[in-house]
Amino acid sequence: MAEKSAHRDGFAAANLPRPETLPEFIYTRPELHYPARLNCVHELLDRAVAEGDGGRTAVVAPGLRWSYADLQNQANRVAEILRDDLAIVPGNRVLLRAANTPMLAACWLGVVKAGAIAVATMPLLRARELSWIIDKAEVGLALCDERLGGELADAQKLSPRLTRIVHFGGGGGELEQKMAAKTGEFEAVDTSAEDTCFIAFTSGTTGGPKGVMHFHRDVLAACDCFPPACIKPTRDDIFCGSPPIAFSFGLGGLLLFPLRARAATLLLENASPDGLLAGIAEHKASVLFTAPTGYRAMLEKLGDYDISSLRRCISAGETLPKATFEAWRAATGLAIIDGIGSTELLHIFISSADEDIRPGATGKVVPGYAARVIDADGREAPPGDIGRLAVRGPTGCRYLRGEMQENYVQNGWNLTGDAYRMDADGYFWFEARTDDMIISAGYNISGPEVEACLLAHAAVAECACVASPDAARGNIVKAFIVLENGVRGDGALVKALQNFVKSQIAPYKYPRAIEFTGALPKTGSGKVQRFRLRDIEREKAGLS
Repeated sequence: MAEKSAHRDGFAAANLPRPETLPEFIYTRPELHYPARLNCVHELLDRAVAEGDGGRTAVVAPGLRWSYADLQNQANRVAEILRDDLAIVPGNRVLLRAANTPMLAACWLGVVKAGAIAVATMPLLRARELSWIIDKAEVGLALCDERLGGELADAQKLSPRLTRIVHFGGGGGELEQKMAAKTGEFEAVDTSAEDTCFIAFTSGTTGGPKGVMHFHRDVLAACDCFPPACIKPTRDDIFCGSPPIAFSFGLGGLLLFPLRARAATLLLENASPDGLLAGIAEHKASVLFTAPTGYRAMLEKLGDYDISSLRRCISAGETLPKATFEAWRAATGLAIIDGIGSTELLHIFISSADEDIRPGATGKVVPGYAARVIDADGREAPPGDIGRLAVRGPTGCRYLRGEMQENYVQNGWNLTGDAYRMDADGYFWFEARTDDMIISAGYNISGPEVEACLLAHAAVAECACVASPDAARGNIVKAFIVLENGVRGDGALVKALQNFVKSQIAPYKYPRAIEFTGALPKTGSGKVQRFRLRDIEREKAGLS
């Protein structure tokens, strides 16, 4: 019999996918067997204070340092306001809008502790995108950094169901004023382990974003699989990075994982290459989360900062090119821990660390998960064959309203949309997103493979390869390239880059068209939106 939900607002339960469309959840490890009544914030924060770690540093930011007791006090005050001043009941959705700040962390924890459902949003989202999320998740209240209030106010005009916006920021916002009058005492709502605690919206790399519903137990499962297997965190670690907390990569790496380890997190609003390196140097951060483009951008600036405190570097969001891995290791002595995760599965499920790393491979299955490569008929493919990546474990896809659930979950497995091959030793090698495979004159060409080759050329800062319609070949490989500063993009460089690719990989894979551009289209989490480039090429060809 299902455990009774604490939600008085039944929205989440009513909008879960149909049971027969859910993935098979597996709990193969003892540490993944959680009690039926569970509030993840109680486990992450209250338990730390109760067990004597209240004085340990939990959050660091420029000019600020909060202990675990301080963070608990701040989160409790937010929860008190939600319950007493704003009439929020368990199961209500609360939209959060802010950069990576201590107040955003306190708000996320306070919302979930109060039994409500956090809906964090990327700071770069515009009014129309925000209104779409508001309507989809039926949000009535938002907690918003006053500096980002303009777009949310415009979104409220488009989505009047958002009836209340409470601002914070600079210590003098409405939220802080209300917090000052609270006691800082709040008992975590007695939620079920299977109550939804947050809705994460996908970053829209293949179209409009979809909401994914995650339970309290999912939060702990994400903390108890990848981090102990690959990060091996210690209580003395300071986590830092660039991904927004609204992005599952950032939520895990910059909030959940450090709290679970009783470590600290460094939250930086300015996570540019210089801002991140300066933060690491000043605060002696030891665990770094960022995307491959972030590592590449920091390489040329390393000499200006002391980052000797770093001991772990984690990459996800895009496949990690071998050239970037080797360049970072040569410059720092640190091997980047690559990994693949997804919003649908919450965090990383394939990765390897230390002596288990094979440069160029994503890694092996993280303990607690199972993964395989399947063919077009859904059968497990033999080692070396390219097919679709299928994953299952203690977390999995639950699309809000069941939207396109059957596309992502088939036969109990989560299909991530990635083309992979697995070798005989169990290592998974990324080939492409399934929609990034380019078929040209009958050849299957992996766009990311060509990109990785181009990135090894000194002139190339960033690139993305897509299929461009061609009358003779069906499609050709077209590369959109951002050049390094001071490099001139001309016909001679086009020829040089094409010849370079031909010299490194099979000649039929070379980009027959190259376009130099100032920037690549990206999501708020930094993923390249190749579908936009494909749309441009199809439009040029009169196909859309």
